This record gives sequence, C-alpha cells and structure tokens, in this order.
Amino acid sequence: MKLFSIPSGNFKLDGGAMFGVVPKSIWSKIYPSDDNNMIPLSMRCLLVVDGERKVLIDNGIGNKQGNKFFGHYHLFGDENLSGSLKQIGLTPADITDMFLTHLHFDHAGGSINLRNDGTGFEPAFPNARYWVSNDHWNWANNPNRREKASFLKENIIPILESGQLNLFDAPFELLKGFQVKTYDGHTAGQAIPFIKYKGRTIVYMADFIPTSAHVPLPYIMSYDTQPLKSLTEKEKFLEEAVDNSYILFFEHDAFSECCTLIRTEKGIKVNKKGTLEEFLAD
Repeated sequence: MKLFSIPSGNFKLDGGAMFGVVPKSIWSKIYPSDDNNMIPLSMRCLLVVDGERKVLIDNGIGNKQGNKFFGHYHLFGDENLSGSLKQIGLTPADITDMFLTHLHFDHAGGSINLRNDGTGFEPAFPNARYWVSNDHWNWANNPNRREKASFLKENIIPILESGQLNLFDAPFELLKGFQVKTYDGHTAGQAIPFIKYKGRTIVYMADFIPTSAHVPLPYIMSYDTQPLKSLTEKEKFLEEAVDNSYILFFEHDAFSECCTLIRTEKGIKVNKKGTLEEFLAD
C-alpha cells in the first residue's frame, strides 16, 4: 500500500461560521483570517494505492460551476485535482474507487464533469466505483432546508444514473487496512476512513475535525447540523485517537497537513504537526 496527499484546490469561508460559538478574538490567534473575516482552507484529498486498487478519498469542488458560484468561495492557488494526479503519473481514468466522505459540494463537486459538448453530465472517474454511506445518500437526497445549498443535484444524481454508485453500511472495510466509521454531527452518515499503514493509523478527518485548530472540544463549525452530537462524537474520538496514536490527516487545514495528539491536564491538544510524509518517515 502507498499513500499520496492530493491537493485539489483552495478556497475561503467565513471564519465565524467555521469556528461557531468560539469568539474571533480567540480562534484568530491560531487560525488567521483576512480583512473580510475569511479564512483560507484547502481541499486536500488522499489517494490510497493497493495493488491494482487506486482509491481516491474526496475530490474537491470541481470545475463545472459558474463564476457566480465560485465567486462566493474565493478560490485561489494553482492546485487542481487532475494536475496533482498527473504529478504522480495518473489520470482520473486510473482511479478504481472514488470514496466520498459526504456529498457537500467542496468534497464531491469533482465527482461529475460537464460534457465537452455541454449537453449534460458524466462521471469524472469513468472507471471507478463511487462509494457513499447508505445513511448519507438518503440524507443528501432528502435535504433539510438548512443544508440544502450544500447538496447540488448535478453532483449527486449523475452518480446514480451512471450505474457506478455503491452504497455501504458502516462499519465497513473497503479493502484490507481501509476501515470506515460514520459520524452524524456534521451531516448524517459522514464516512471517515481509518487507514492502517506501516504500523500507524491515518484518519482522514473530512469535516469531522476540519483543521488542527478545531481539535479543542468547543471548536465546532456552525455548519454542523447537530453540534451537540458533534461534541459527543468528537470527545470520544479524541480519546481513541490519543490512546492509539492516530495520525490525523486534514482535508481543510491550509497550514498543517497532519497532526498527532497529546493528553494534558487541560485536555487533549495537538502535539506535533507536519506532512504525512514526515510522520511516516519517523
């Protein structure tokens, strides 16, 4: 098995929304914002290569939306999914499994492309099985009013129509060493991969804990549909992560790709930050 960090782009969101009830005077000391209160966020995917299987976890925002849509999210930088795959000698057609933690537009927007002739949509990964948790698929196709804007039909329905959709119930093992648990605080059935590699466990955090700055318990996004559920899930996970020396791999942290945790008198905190490559070289 081999692991590759795959940048798919960068965007910005309101810092207040990202840190919920925590005041800006506190969160801005550990995660800076611009003059408009916007904070930089990555859309960092993870590629797991195991024999003939090439599993991509999430795929970013994609490129089929119009300028008005993208303008709300202040995309920046030169990174994109195809370019990042090309750097390791792959194309989207080489991906055998497209694993989606959930179907919000910044995680699943790259699932579907607009056809070159503009007549409709097609899978961006023509040879891949698309994996989504059953609970989340049902949730995303019957969205509540609060979350509806995050589920774009053009990112979801074409997956079903392609015949490439595969639903699962957690706990689930996609392949040996690639285990999945689901968490419901952010959105119902968000699927989080736990990957055993070289004696370590790497956890792809998605929107469960979006950045290293969100490790403290009260730091919960306003986007979470069940914040008290998030708090309970997070507290349990952090204890598990410390006890098992997990490496947390962050999809959205623009400054830190990974971290480990440590238990202190004041609670569980970030211990060491670095890239995945650095942690696995230790």
